[in-house]
Order: sequence, then structure tokens, then C-alpha cells
Amino acid sequence: MKLPRALRDVFLLLARVGLGAVFLAHGLQKFVSNGMGATAEGFAAMGVPAPTLAAWFAALVETVGGAALILGALTAVFGVLLAINMIGALLLVHLPNGIWVTDNGYELVLALAAGALALAAAGAGRFGVDAVLGKRSAGQVAHVREAVPAGR
Repeated sequence: MKLPRALRDVFLLLARVGLGAVFLAHGLQKFVSNGMGATAEGFAAMGVPAPTLAAWFAALVETVGGAALILGALTAVFGVLLAINMIGALLLVHLPNGIWVTDNGYELVLALAAGALALAAAGAGRFGVDAVLGKRSAGQVAHVREAVPAGR
């Protein structure tokens, strides 16, 4: 059964806002609550290679990517970047601990990666910046086609 378009767009909006809020909170936590020095130290203690670079990458991707998902802007790009970030966390930190988040396992990072990939594949829906810019671009292309005589 295929969902009606309006319902699909509402579900994509809710998924984007929910997932984006989690990513945004985690990114801001690295910058504000912990500070980048403490975040890098934490990454080093967990055995993450290049912990300072990894901390900055994670903080930036989670903060900017989370905000972008909420807005529905560059959803495919940030969905993939956020999934890569979470897959890195899964492989480098959480996998040896099993699945349960209470044991520092990979439950949350796997769910976040899957959700980010699903949004990258599905897109932002009609209620996002991507849709607005897509309509504008499509309108500009149509306008240019009308202005250029056939055969040129």
C-alpha cells in the first residue's frame, strides 16, 4: 500500500525534525557542554584515531547536519554524512559492547545511521527547503526554455 503524498510528506517532516533534533543536540553537546578539548580527550580514551580531527568532524556534521535535516536542506548530502559519522562511531567505539545502549552498545548509533540513510534516500518531502529550491530551479529551467526559441 502506498501512502497518500500529503501523509508521506508529513511523516518525512516528523522524521527529519525528530532525527535532526537528536543530531543537533549531540553536536551542540560536543561544542558547548563538553567543549572540544574534553570531547577530543574522550575520543582518545575510546581509542578513536586522530581524536581531535574526529571530534571536530563529529561535532560539525552533527550540528550542521542536524539543523539541515530539521530544515530539509541538502537532505541527501547530510543524511549520508551523518550516517558515515554514526557508522564510524559504531565500528570504532560501540560494536564491541554489544547492541544495548545501556552497555555503551551500538543500538542508538545504528538507529541514527539507518534513519539518516532512509532520509537521504527518501528526500525531505514537500515541507523542506530542498522542495522549495527544487521548485524554484524547475521554474527557472522552464522559464529559460520558454525564452529560447525552438531550434537554437
